Amino acid sequence: MTQFWKAWLTVWCFGVLVFGALLVTAAVPGFDGAIRGLVILFSGGSVDAAALDQPIVRFGLGLQGALTIGWALTIFPLLRAADALGAPVWRALTFAMLVWYVIDSAISIATGVALNAVSNTVLMVAFLIPVLASGALRR
Repeated sequence: MTQFWKAWLTVWCFGVLVFGALLVTAAVPGFDGAIRGLVILFSGGSVDAAALDQPIVRFGLGLQGALTIGWALTIFPLLRAADALGAPVWRALTFAMLVWYVIDSAISIATGVALNAVSNTVLMVAFLIPVLASGALRR
């Protein structure tokens, strides 16, 4: 994989990390303004921002943020391992990404938050572009 594609995926990982940090703010009253706006946007206005005042919702979104941060921090070293070890690691990582994409997007659509499936598609495509363009899955 070229330096360009490696840099692309590093920026991609930082984007996932920042999004996780944004989700974590939902757990902290007074710091949750951006995530409130995002929830309203992604739900098409069908979710009342007051729902974020419920402790279980704060917990769920905060926990999702922690998981997303962990996901990004796990993928960082996996990218280096995939570069060193080749196609088997790239295939496993890509398979894991596809499983996440299908499940997360299906849940998003089923719960009326279809715009999240759109953002998932953008994230998935941004991951697949360098993987497919570099031929990493074949080597």
